[in-house]
Amino acid sequence: MDTPTEGRRGTAYWVSAWLPVGIAIAVIAIESTPYLGADHTTRPLRWIYEHLFGEVSDREWAALHHFIRKSGHFLGYGAVGLAWLRAWWMTLPNSAFLQDSLLAVLGTAFVAASDEYHQTFLPNRTGLARDVLLDCFGAITMQLLVFLFIRLFRPKKLARTTQR
Repeated sequence: MDTPTEGRRGTAYWVSAWLPVGIAIAVIAIESTPYLGADHTTRPLRWIYEHLFGEVSDREWAALHHFIRKSGHFLGYGAVGLAWLRAWWMTLPNSAFLQDSLLAVLGTAFVAASDEYHQTFLPNRTGLARDVLLDCFGAITMQLLVFLFIRLFRPKKLARTTQR
């Protein structure tokens, strides 16, 4: 017999579980356009940076811009990975954190690989396998931080499998 947490869930539950994944994928799709390539982001990002921290040389800016964009990969896909983790956590109530985390990394890897593949068709973008690795590393890192937080502050959440 199903427990109350395992019983039929309504549409609102499934939407709340998976909508963040859909939103995350939509954000990635928007960011993966020619309009957000490095050639279009350098000017506004440099303007912001120089207003906050002062002028930099073109050479310094090139390195900073690269770092900012790669940090965006890491953090953005870290958030994508967390959206996947949350969705799997809600969808599979008797699964272990590691199982949900692996599924989340697979989902993130699929989105990252699809995004990089898509970029190979754009004139001002490049699809790089190392970006997929960076994206997955961001997802894994964020999931490890969540795991450590739960382990330290909410350990009962990790022991959620039900006894039958």
